[in-house]
Amino acid sequence: MLSGRKYRLELTAVQAVQCLEFANVCRAVWNTGLEQRREYRRRGGWMNYAPQCAELAEAKREHAWLKTAPSHVLQQTLRDLDRACREHGTFKVRWRSKARWSPSFRFPDPEQISVERLGRKWGRVKLPKLGWVRFRWSRPLGGEIRSVTVSRRAGHWFLSFLVDDQVVTPDRHAMPGTAVGIDRGVKSAAVTSDSEFHDRTFITAREMARYRRLQQRVSRQRKGSTNRHKTVAAMGRIMVRIADRRTDFCALTANRITARNAVVVLEDLRTRNMTASAAGTLDQPGTNVRGKSGLNRAILDKGWHRLELALANAARYTGTALVKVNPAYTSQRCHACGFVTEGNRESQAIFVCKNPGCGNTDHADVNAAKNIKAAGLAVSACGDLGTSRSVKQEPVGRATGRTPA
Repeated sequence: MLSGRKYRLELTAVQAVQCLEFANVCRAVWNTGLEQRREYRRRGGWMNYAPQCAELAEAKREHAWLKTAPSHVLQQTLRDLDRACREHGTFKVRWRSKARWSPSFRFPDPEQISVERLGRKWGRVKLPKLGWVRFRWSRPLGGEIRSVTVSRRAGHWFLSFLVDDQVVTPDRHAMPGTAVGIDRGVKSAAVTSDSEFHDRTFITAREMARYRRLQQRVSRQRKGSTNRHKTVAAMGRIMVRIADRRTDFCALTANRITARNAVVVLEDLRTRNMTASAAGTLDQPGTNVRGKSGLNRAILDKGWHRLELALANAARYTGTALVKVNPAYTSQRCHACGFVTEGNRESQAIFVCKNPGCGNTDHADVNAAKNIKAAGLAVSACGDLGTSRSVKQEPVGRATGRTPA
């Protein structure tokens, strides 16, 4: 199966300038192609990859600066644009701003790529128009190269190999019959139905204090100034460290969970919609904006969506089935008796069933994870792993407090 391998590049000054030129040409091709597609849509027409690729070849004969980057790199930019427009809509695809976009470009032809091991810590790769480029050999390639992506992040250039590691997803998990439900929260990143709490701190107190000082400093600096660029770069380095810790945590947690469970059940959460701003407009301002923004930051900090992606990736190697269920009432339902009411959850951590005949007590997140697991196993038993239909119906007697039959 296809997998990624990322390494840090050690570019010469000339190669760094070349990479930045390649990225700038790709950004210009993206923005020009997007504007062309939007203009066609305004007129009721349609533009796709093939005619744009032909027009790019003609434009290269008229504009010499387009020849700076390799042809297949620019073609990959148009291919990415075509996929983005088809998936999200032409008018929802964003421009690539010079100030906000992280430079990147892709070499898709493995026949033009050569890799050599220089020693225990170093290797080099030969790329079109760049020549031999050194990179830090931090892990084996472990497969046949399919493509190479060069990107810049926090002032450093990185190399990402897409390799085919020849691994096939197992038909059966090593521990069949095992299952777990996962409740994602803002107090703990993930809580399982086995009463395991997975969480860690992604930013230290000193980093938080420094980041706030940098925010204050950048607010007083003139836009476009050199000092402002330095301050923004320092803020970016802090955020990159935080993102790397979050990625490492999600990958480690996903590997541990999928290795021990044949079925992993998650709530079908629309994280992007859940973290949308509540500010509203001048005519219709939002309510409780400060509280909602705090909740949004907490959700994004815990990496809900990143954990889901990590679980899906790890499940390919273990044969784990990933099931997503409707999240309705999972935090209000008693796992022991099924009684549902808002009063069951007394606080963020305490769950006490208000059914007089039950009185079950548990950690609120563990109780929710058990409900998620039960719903996922019901879906798996029916042979429907999709989430287009609700696997839970509103319980009978919710308004009156009666126990469902």
